[in-house]
Amino acid sequence: MEDLIAQAGLLWPLAITATKALVVLVIGWIATGVISGAVRRRINATPQLDQTLGNFAASAVRWVLLAIVLVAVLGIFGIQATSLVAMLGAATLAIGLALQGTLSDLAAGFMLVLFRPYKLGQFVDIGGTSGTVKDLNLFFTELVTADNVQIIVPNGQAWGAIITNFSAHSTRRVDIVFGIDYGDDIETAKAVILRLAEADERVLPDPAPWVRVTNLGDSSVDITTRLWCNAADYWELKFAMTQAVKEAFDKEGISIPYPHSVEIKKAG
Repeated sequence: MEDLIAQAGLLWPLAITATKALVVLVIGWIATGVISGAVRRRINATPQLDQTLGNFAASAVRWVLLAIVLVAVLGIFGIQATSLVAMLGAATLAIGLALQGTLSDLAAGFMLVLFRPYKLGQFVDIGGTSGTVKDLNLFFTELVTADNVQIIVPNGQAWGAIITNFSAHSTRRVDIVFGIDYGDDIETAKAVILRLAEADERVLPDPAPWVRVTNLGDSSVDITTRLWCNAADYWELKFAMTQAVKEAFDKEGISIPYPHSVEIKKAG
């Protein structure tokens, strides 16, 4: 019995210490979430700053605060900050080798925020992967595809890849190629396309719509149409013009060649 009482007496201070550490950890975890969220909202509420910076800054603040909480928890167990720094210094080489990819992503994250090749809400292609930018934090960029699939791109790969930003400019050029039969009147076809382009309010007057014969194919005369519009109208304009020109060609008797087979009957 005396041994049990002695063991209980030894365990009691450890239990108190562990409880204190747990309380500090829980409160610290909640506090970091609240503070990082406040940082994000404050930056996003500033018109001069975009949401990309807000998310990145919130992520950085959260990780720094979590590191401080970890040091405080270790201090409760008697591990002083100076001892912790010494331990980390001795393990720097091993940690650096183990986390070189993560550290590369971290450095690339700062470069992405500094040079801003893309922002939240923009549609981009990163090394052949396309999607709308949903998040940019310390370590990765989150994309969402057109069919609502999440794609995580490590910042190191994003910074080292070719980035195509389809939303960087307010206007875009829509290129559509229409093929007509060699027997059709070229000027009539061009006039039909130009009339439809000028009638669509989404087509910008400057630069003016451009309609030219650009290729003589094996079975068609190719007419390229170039229209300028607001970036948000790109796809709807392209779809609408493609359908409108097809319907107008049908009314004008202009045919669009397509591959087909012809049955040849043998004599006798």
